Amino acid sequence: MPRHTEPAIVPARTALLVMHYRTDIMALFPSVAPGLLAKTRELCDAARRAGVAVYFARIGFSAGYPEVSPLNKNGQGIKRLGLFLDDEISPELGRRAGEPLILAHRASVFFGTDLEQRLSAAGVDTLLMAGIASTGVMLSSVAYASDADFRLYTVKDCCFDPDPVVHEHLFATAFESRTTVLSLAEALSLLA
Repeated sequence: MPRHTEPAIVPARTALLVMHYRTDIMALFPSVAPGLLAKTRELCDAARRAGVAVYFARIGFSAGYPEVSPLNKNGQGIKRLGLFLDDEISPELGRRAGEPLILAHRASVFFGTDLEQRLSAAGVDTLLMAGIASTGVMLSSVAYASDADFRLYTVKDCCFDPDPVVHEHLFATAFESRTTVLSLAEALSLLA
């Protein structure tokens, strides 16, 4: 039973947004990837059973990284890693045909994409959010979605950051002030 007294979600007005769960990112964190993938697959399947649309977003670039500005420090770090060119959404999540895939060139899945327009056109006003990393895609996307007046839930057990101290701090402060923070069990209960 969720500890929060949030109203029940309306499946037709809700989307699960799974962000940057891709093979290159999972390969960076081999000790935690299997558990994260299993939990997030459970969340995806529960959303699908409840009639909640599942959207996937991935950060990606073209060969040579023409989308990366020399002024963007984070982008320069990604370019040095040589990742996110031709990897894919982690197949363990069972992405289905017809589930939207948003390609982002920045940490936020909203910046420079048509995600907000797609959600609006579908009548979505509530988002369940899961992603890697908490200091990247989660922080950037939560801030934007909050400012765009979405009702937000973050599923902490389906998020990860290599810095556990900052991860915990974000969920206790920035995310708690903008979203309803849920455990996986609470999210599954909300979707039941």
